[in-house]
Amino acid sequence: MSRDAVDRMEILLVEDNLEDANDTMKALKRGNVQCRVTLVCDGEEAISFLCRKGEFAQAPTPDLILLDMQLPKKEGRHVLADIRANEDWNDIPVVVLTGSQVQRATLQAQELYVDGFMTKPVESDKFIGVVKSLRRSWLAELVLSPMA
Repeated sequence: MSRDAVDRMEILLVEDNLEDANDTMKALKRGNVQCRVTLVCDGEEAISFLCRKGEFAQAPTPDLILLDMQLPKKEGRHVLADIRANEDWNDIPVVVLTGSQVQRATLQAQELYVDGFMTKPVESDKFIGVVKSLRRSWLAELVLSPMA
């Protein structure tokens, strides 16, 4: 993950439930996380975003992906498998948002690595702690381009 002289995270939120998406964005704002959030509502849109296809041709590479598991068109575990199989994306941190504790065991059994799990509804303080921890890690890896 590298950025020019910008300290704002790019977050891709993959969530089909608009209420949950709104709650997530509010939590980020309350936690003063410096970020730009792009919301996509299904698994196919998430892959199109990452591939920069169609309407997403100018999409930034996300620094963090918040991924719901229960998605239309392409399930979250399939999106995660695609992310982990692609060398351009596999180092992007992924935090799984799920309403089910069973998902953790399923993903671990399939050896699909994630950087964190949040059970919905997201506990605001815990969620912000995870995002801020990932942000600190991202900032530590930040490569600043030389000033011209």
